[in-house]
Amino acid sequence: MLELYQWELSQYSEKVRLILDYKGLDYRKIEVTPGIGQVELFRLTGQKQVPVLKDRNKYIADSTAIAKYLDLEYPERPLLPQDPKKRGVTLLLEEWADESLGLKSRKALFSAISQDQNFRKSLLPTSVPDVLKSLVEGVPSDLLTVLGFGVGYSPDVIKSAIADLKQDLDALTLLLADSPYLTGDEPTLADLTVAGLSILLKFPSGPYLDLPASIRGKGVPIFAENPDYEPFFAWRDRLYAQFRKPLIMTTPPSGSAPTSIQID
Repeated sequence: MLELYQWELSQYSEKVRLILDYKGLDYRKIEVTPGIGQVELFRLTGQKQVPVLKDRNKYIADSTAIAKYLDLEYPERPLLPQDPKKRGVTLLLEEWADESLGLKSRKALFSAISQDQNFRKSLLPTSVPDVLKSLVEGVPSDLLTVLGFGVGYSPDVIKSAIADLKQDLDALTLLLADSPYLTGDEPTLADLTVAGLSILLKFPSGPYLDLPASIRGKGVPIFAENPDYEPFFAWRDRLYAQFRKPLIMTTPPSGSAPTSIQID
């Protein structure tokens, strides 16, 4: 069985999970705990970032590389259209989404959680101990703002990211106005990438992520609660209903090893 080394709230991990489900491939999720889990991942693959896909004795890092590998090794339900123009548009949209939706939505979410302690705590996977949730909830907003400066998330950077994301969602909504998918009548890598990378702006309404049911369908208020973007998120949730398998969790193992979650 394929194994996906991942982090549950990583949109790039979600992009790969959606692709795997779309192709109908069975896989096992291995949660990489920040710190100790990344050390183990580095030992196995020579790098610390998720997602990483293991297929037999081969490790493939980076969501785009994983998508191309899966299309080559498992050609059923191809991700790239045969038509040259549609193929080119698909590749452009995938690269754009990685760099825009993928990176800027993290900044938008950081802004939301730095202002709302309850929202911050609710984002932790359900398997996280309550004591850790209490610690996360207790981090002062002012401290998070300072930490944001440390990783390049200053107020000006966040403001710029939010402005860009508004334009992105406006453009995506226009592209989908008279078409079921971004490049035509069939889903492609572009659709799966855009849908997967949008989870931090508004979480899917169904049981797809290891997060409390109370935050399904919620997200960064400026996007999640804006009626102008409802058509986009409705499209995204329909795509999830079509292709994403609901989450089924097994009892997590004891100890400090990464949590494994079986997907039927």
